[in-house]
Amino acid sequence: MTTKAIEKNKEAVSSLKIFGDLLNGYAARSIGYLASTSAAKAVLTRLDARIYKELMSKEQYPKKVQEEKYFMGRNLILTILKSLENAKGSPNVQKALVKAVKNVFLDRKSRVAKFEEKFGHKPPAFLVIGPGKFCNLSCEGCYANSSATNSEKLEWDVLDRIMEEKEELWGSYFTVITGGEPLLYKSQGKTLLDLAKKHSGQFFLMFTNGTMIDKAMAKKLQEVGNITPAISVEGFEKETDARRGEGTHKKIIEAMANLREVGVPFGISLTATHNNAELVGGEKLYDYYFGKHGAVYAWIFQLMPIGRADSLGLMVDANQRVKLYRSTQKLAKEKEMFIADFWNNGCLSDGCISAGRPGGYLYIEWNGNVTPCVFNPYSPVNINDIYENKKNLNNVLDEPFFEAIRQWQKDYALDRKPSEMGNWLLPCPIKDHYSDMRKLIDKYKPNPIDEASEQALLDDNYKIGLEKYDREVATASDPIWEKEYLGK
Repeated sequence: MTTKAIEKNKEAVSSLKIFGDLLNGYAARSIGYLASTSAAKAVLTRLDARIYKELMSKEQYPKKVQEEKYFMGRNLILTILKSLENAKGSPNVQKALVKAVKNVFLDRKSRVAKFEEKFGHKPPAFLVIGPGKFCNLSCEGCYANSSATNSEKLEWDVLDRIMEEKEELWGSYFTVITGGEPLLYKSQGKTLLDLAKKHSGQFFLMFTNGTMIDKAMAKKLQEVGNITPAISVEGFEKETDARRGEGTHKKIIEAMANLREVGVPFGISLTATHNNAELVGGEKLYDYYFGKHGAVYAWIFQLMPIGRADSLGLMVDANQRVKLYRSTQKLAKEKEMFIADFWNNGCLSDGCISAGRPGGYLYIEWNGNVTPCVFNPYSPVNINDIYENKKNLNNVLDEPFFEAIRQWQKDYALDRKPSEMGNWLLPCPIKDHYSDMRKLIDKYKPNPIDEASEQALLDDNYKIGLEKYDREVATASDPIWEKEYLGK
């Protein structure tokens, strides 16, 4: 699309349409053409202005909420464009990125409309799937409690059917893969790479420890094209090896070099704890991984005390959480980095996205248990049972436990006036509002998915400790929400 055409249609053309035309240009022309011409720069300038205008004109949520979406939306676009540029020698990767934007963003509205017309509500946007629990590492505080002794897994035919149904029923083309270590998954002679090849319209974000990505594996990922690895680090070498094992960081750096060489876009995944919170929020860390080693995005997970995290003391405390919020906000705005914190960035997703919320997700783990999210390990239903009873993913959404969580999301903020919304800097029902979630767990009695999650329900100190934590983070965070977001 030319600058003249954009000017002619600037009031009618949406930001997604402009971005779609830009990506079509990538597919049709050389990367260098759009990276260097004034036409491309004009398109990007117009796109940036259009996104800001669209978001800030909406009155459903506070203005600062919309402004944060603008910054992260801008950064996501820059991340995609940078990934396309880095993949100029990898046509399979380029094609997969363009297809992902088309399937995940550009064409989603029409698919959602069909679902909503039939069922009266919108479908989830994606699934998080842990196909296997097996892992070659054993990290302190692992939410999945994974290790080399765990062999539980979803069989291939079940995993394959899940992928088919999420696409056919929900129009969902984005899938997050976690573990265990996903690259060690194997069932009925199939691997994760076979899954990506078969479902080539899907785009996969794969959380991995990175130790399996040698040159041969990087080449396979390049050939498949539609997988982006998010490699787990805890900081620099010292912090990463302390939690993940000596020599792990060296393998991670080698993996990043291998991925850069073949043009596969990758990012980093960080678990923020009481011990490394200041480091995780520091500019030097991101300059190191983004600038020196080529990462293009970062996901931050504040440790949730499940799995092997038997001590609440590992959590980021209230003051650390506020500092982490301030520092990552600054990096997103000033350095244009795509850095998302699943707790501190609740505004980006309109709060909690668990329990199959419209635009949100559900989590399916290796034994088939379906839970509200990765960090809420209580399941009212098992996907294997669903399929044995000749039902499908839509029946999973109907579970009362999930419906109750979705109602909590509405009552907390989604159905309230902007000036009366609950604090989206504390979006998480299982971590930030544990007493509310505990009432739902006690009422609907979902099954704990493992021994650790069962023990959490039996341990009074766990409940007392989390509720104390919630009061502390509310005391630190509520004044920020009320003053800066609600204008009180």
